[in-house]
Amino acid sequence: MVGDFYCDEVFSGRTPVEVVHETADVLAFKHTRPHWAGAHVVVVPRRHIPSFIEFAEQDATIVAEVLAVARLVAALVTAERGGAHIVTNVGAYQESKHLHIHVGAE
Repeated sequence: MVGDFYCDEVFSGRTPVEVVHETADVLAFKHTRPHWAGAHVVVVPRRHIPSFIEFAEQDATIVAEVLAVARLVAALVTAERGGAHIVTNVGAYQESKHLHIHVGAE
């Protein structure tokens, strides 16, 4: 899939999600197709930012907030599951062309 699942589906409301945490600029929700059975949360900025390596200088504050929310979610997952994976993909490995961080555990 090439495109932007988050802008096209999640933020439009076409694909409902279960919110784990949210701020004015960042949304963390349970993955709609989880890879990890124990927990799989996606942390995504509400503003379109292409990827972790492709963002404008003015987006640095939002990227920092994405990392802060990912840290909070990772702490929650670690408390529940004993540890957590924190993953983001770029380039050819990035399925949806919108910055997002996966936080999960088996």
